[in-house]
Amino acid sequence: MGASGFDFRSSLGLLLLRLMVGWVFLSEGLLKFLYPATLGAGRFGRIGIPFPQFSGPFVGVVEIVCGALLIVGLAATFATFVLLIDIAVAIVMTKVPLMKHGFWIAMHNARTDLCMFLGLLAIALLGAGRLSFEGGRRGK
Repeated sequence: MGASGFDFRSSLGLLLLRLMVGWVFLSEGLLKFLYPATLGAGRFGRIGIPFPQFSGPFVGVVEIVCGALLIVGLAATFATFVLLIDIAVAIVMTKVPLMKHGFWIAMHNARTDLCMFLGLLAIALLGAGRLSFEGGRRGK
């Protein structure tokens, strides 16, 4: 396969990765507003995150905005960095405590978070790809 075919396949793969990771964050951010007692400020308060009435909506906005940026491939490096912090905090606050129930129970409950973390790392390393608003300035 020629270089242009590889470039298209790589760019298409990055687009699919950005769509998957971006959609999960965007939808989770929206859910923090749609169901604040169970997924937003109420949950933040139950798991011990400080100032849940502020931090819940703040994280929701961050996930919506950065998820959307990933989907379209605009400011992907910034969005990826912010979401890596977001998911790292989520893992530490909600998944690490599950280790008391055993490694495999924790891994089962952490699977989506770990996939999002690895997906974000891949985007950080490869860039947004040519099929993005960034247009391939990174990650050919």
